[in-house]
Amino acid sequence: MKPHTVSVPTALLSVLFAAAPALAADGSEDNRIKPYAKNPYYWQYKGKPVLLLGGTVDDNLFQIPELVAHLDLLASVGGNYVRNTMSARDPGNVQPFAKTGSGDKYDLNVVNEEYWRRFETLLAETAKRDIIVQIEIWATFDYYRDLWARSPFNPNNNINYTAKQSGLPLAVNSHPVKARNDFFRSAPGAKDLGVVRAYQEKFVAKILQHSLKYDHVLYCMDNETAVTPKWGAYWADFIRRTAKKGVRQVELTEMWDPWDVNHPKHNATVDHPETYTFIDVSQNNHRKGQAHYDNPQRIRRRIKGRPRPINNVKIYGADGGRFGNTRDGVERFWRNVFGGLASARFHRPPSGIGLTKTAQRMIRSARQVTDALDIFACHPRNDLLTDRQDNETYCLANPPREYAVYFPAAGDVVLDTKSSPRPRRLRWFDIDAGTWRPAQQVANEKISLQTPGPGQWAAVITSRK
Repeated sequence: MKPHTVSVPTALLSVLFAAAPALAADGSEDNRIKPYAKNPYYWQYKGKPVLLLGGTVDDNLFQIPELVAHLDLLASVGGNYVRNTMSARDPGNVQPFAKTGSGDKYDLNVVNEEYWRRFETLLAETAKRDIIVQIEIWATFDYYRDLWARSPFNPNNNINYTAKQSGLPLAVNSHPVKARNDFFRSAPGAKDLGVVRAYQEKFVAKILQHSLKYDHVLYCMDNETAVTPKWGAYWADFIRRTAKKGVRQVELTEMWDPWDVNHPKHNATVDHPETYTFIDVSQNNHRKGQAHYDNPQRIRRRIKGRPRPINNVKIYGADGGRFGNTRDGVERFWRNVFGGLASARFHRPPSGIGLTKTAQRMIRSARQVTDALDIFACHPRNDLLTDRQDNETYCLANPPREYAVYFPAAGDVVLDTKSSPRPRRLRWFDIDAGTWRPAQQVANEKISLQTPGPGQWAAVITSRK
């Protein structure tokens, strides 16, 4: 059978650009999610800086039946950030393509309207609630082992190309880290599988037909990829070029597999701001303690000359899970916030605590602490702490006006505020209980901070005007 020859769907994109306003009503692009102009380590949305906090029950969120109620719950505790993989792996999910009427195979030229209706619903409902969506275009694990065996892109499962015509395997039984599926080498400069790439482009163009209408979407090329950097760079360029045709700008990243974010593979993102406008360090959330904090700080220093947001769309750690317990996940969440990172989202169960009661409490508490100061003017300042042990305390500050110190557990430390005007106000926040202690006035330049009790605490010190 001769495969269909397709190109980027110009007619489809024309409809898209006619329907999607490129700019805000005042002629600016202030509404869209983009790096905060005054401190590009953070995001801004609708012209105001935002700290992205979240936790959800699943990865391919658009496919869950209780979506609206779940978003309402997230918003009610101060959450404003979700992950959405374009995946169809779970029971009850639908695929992006329709099957032919005469058989049980997919036609990659015919969309499944229900899949795209669900995606549009996610975009519309999150927009209503000012919840930022980080989309992962290619859900890596969907293209290996049993999931590849039933994928519409597998030559066994569609009418559009054979294994010989496409260059794709019928079975891939290895772990994705081995990167043995040439599906991820279709780009020019790799294996240049034009037949396959044409259908991949149609799929991504269909995503963009929906998503480019909205201002609250971030784009990640893959989940935990181990393939050639040419793959992600190709899709970043494809998305950027498509958006520009509609006079749009987009924010893009890639997620690499190595847990060590200083591994050379991450350089393709960290060292190339012209391709990737933000950095996702989710794999660092396998780390614990001081090392978990220190690794993203090295990245912050590397990009100091051209700052960009550093996101965490997956924070691992849940009792009974594989990557640390609930306590690990909670500490990772807070270290990311106090490390000056732009987002923190609990991964879905069982690898993370999702939007459980504990996650809800942590999101609500983090919002209360960060709302007590101008976090967007702050930077990590552990250098202001003395008598500090590894993983004992973390400081986020905007001297001389405000300081916040996080204690993962009971402890004591000395904070140097000698440049601050007096008097100063100290408030303790009980993170686990979600309550403030009465404020107290402090006069010393070097403030001895000792937690009022066991558990997690945050101290917020501000200078009175």
